[in-house]
Amino acid sequence: MAKETADTAGMVLKAFDYAEYDRRLILLTSELGKITVFARGVRRVGNRHMAACLPLVFGGFRLFEGKTAYNLYDVEVTNYFEEIRNDMEAVCYASYFADLTERVTRENNDESEVLKLLYRSLQALLSPAIPDSFVRAVFELKLVMLNGEFGETGMPLLKGTERAVAYIESAPIQDLFSFRLKEENEKELEALSERCRKKCVPGDFKTLEVMRDMGYTNTV
Repeated sequence: MAKETADTAGMVLKAFDYAEYDRRLILLTSELGKITVFARGVRRVGNRHMAACLPLVFGGFRLFEGKTAYNLYDVEVTNYFEEIRNDMEAVCYASYFADLTERVTRENNDESEVLKLLYRSLQALLSPAIPDSFVRAVFELKLVMLNGEFGETGMPLLKGTERAVAYIESAPIQDLFSFRLKEENEKELEALSERCRKKCVPGDFKTLEVMRDMGYTNTV
């Protein structure tokens, strides 16, 4: 009997070598939430899916369900985010975004908006007009909001920052980075996002430690 397959849009959050030629993927999908996927034989020389089984790859994945996880049947990549891979600072920020996303998402949950947020935030990292630290602040705040854990800010805010928070909360994902702030508001927004992230998503992040050690951030 042929195995049933499932088609879903998704992004690879993490990838781990497994067995001799396989790879285990943590995939964020629009239909299935966060899932584990095994890509059998993908590390063999010449395997057509090798380049698709790397972190940050986005595309359409065809899967079939095993006893404890999904298995990769086919994938059509629509974005490798190659420009990010060629920029060490962008790689660090993108890896942190994937790390944080993996921490807050769940299997069999509607994570379509989170997937859109991650995709749009990676696009924003590629824009020279948008500071990476600002992308991080907006990403963290919107992720907390989408997770239903954003409440009182716990700190007084300047008017410009208040308006920015309200915009982030209400704006559609595609328009999330279409505003800029004065330096004082931007710094305040970064402090707020860090405060909210630590409150709503406690725990250490190795990716933040790497960013700090490389001088891309002062916080962990």
